[in-house]
Amino acid sequence: MIKYKKYHLDNGLRVIIHKDKSTPIVAVNLAFDVGARDEDPNITGLAHYFEHLMFSGSKNAPDYDVQVQNAGGQNNAFTTNDYTNYYLTLPKNNLELALWLEADRMFQLNLDEKSLEVQRQVVIEEFKQRYLNQPYGNNLAQLRKITYKDHPYKWATIGQDISHIEKVTLKDAMDFYKQFYAPNNCILSICGDVDYEKTFNMVKKWFADIPPSTISRQQKIQEREQKGPRAEKVEEPVPLNAFLWSFKIGKRTDSEFPLADLTSDILGRDESSLLHQKLAVELKLVSNISAYVTGDRGPGMLVISGKVNDGVEFEQVEKEIWKIINELKEVGISNENLLKVKNKFETAHVYGEMNVMNKAMNLGYAELCNDVEDINRELLNYQAVKAQEIQIWVQEKLTENAQSKLHVIKTGNGQK
Repeated sequence: MIKYKKYHLDNGLRVIIHKDKSTPIVAVNLAFDVGARDEDPNITGLAHYFEHLMFSGSKNAPDYDVQVQNAGGQNNAFTTNDYTNYYLTLPKNNLELALWLEADRMFQLNLDEKSLEVQRQVVIEEFKQRYLNQPYGNNLAQLRKITYKDHPYKWATIGQDISHIEKVTLKDAMDFYKQFYAPNNCILSICGDVDYEKTFNMVKKWFADIPPSTISRQQKIQEREQKGPRAEKVEEPVPLNAFLWSFKIGKRTDSEFPLADLTSDILGRDESSLLHQKLAVELKLVSNISAYVTGDRGPGMLVISGKVNDGVEFEQVEKEIWKIINELKEVGISNENLLKVKNKFETAHVYGEMNVMNKAMNLGYAELCNDVEDINRELLNYQAVKAQEIQIWVQEKLTENAQSKLHVIKTGNGQK
């Protein structure tokens, strides 16, 4: 159970503060409600590009990173399809410095042609190194295109094409900043050995005068119902053939989400999972295999992926995967095995709550998705799942007509 206090500023900023006396470190997290799903389909990758631009310095702090480092702190950020997150940790006596830095770049970011071009080259290089030139690097993005036909989840946060990043103008970046980087589009969460009222007064001091923005989002798009299996294949210079499957699931806040998440754990969380034990250990068909859920705010995915050993046909692997899925449909999972999976989730959940940065992030994300109090309901929701509910969920959701799959074929091996 995480105790916290929640505040609002008149400009729309939501503030969540959690007191943790166990550490002299304070974590500051800013979750901006903007991600790849908010992009124009013709300028994808802009949310991630802007994450980089946010480190270009601001009017009163031209070098953000140096300020944080000199204060004994560390910082980073990430972008998802749903939101952009900035976080830093530093000694608690330097909390006000962190708030000043974040307020300054929320309102007075240094945006010019030079910073735009510097970060453009950084992002283009990242696109090439992590996605285009990395073995298997672009496969999840390719799976997204197969899985989603309408929803903006069909492109990855890096964007659909390098040309989209190449054509971003200073006006594009400035318009994006003015609209989305505003207090009414942000959740600020602070965790550490802090005083609630003193901390909130510091927040007011630095953030209260920042004006809100008028936010105009892309029209919400409903993903069409999938009525049949989808499959594509690509040939790439990779070490082993690989496969990626997806089945669409509900939103992160849907009541069925714990069912989907626990099912993915049962199938492929770790080396004790059903898929790994059968396909990797017993039959030696794959070098690795895993399953997970994406946990998106919109229609998410349950993904099953793995790399196929040389000499093994895709059909052999797929036959065995469906055997395991069908056994879950027909026989279900025992209460004992379900309890083991729940216990692993609980251990990870409790361990995560020991870290102030994890707590700051999770508080912000819970509020962003729906309600910060969901963070204290989550474990109870997972513990309440019954084996029969898992069985019914698998029967309804993991069907061949709901499957999308990608085969990654090693070039030169002649396999079709």
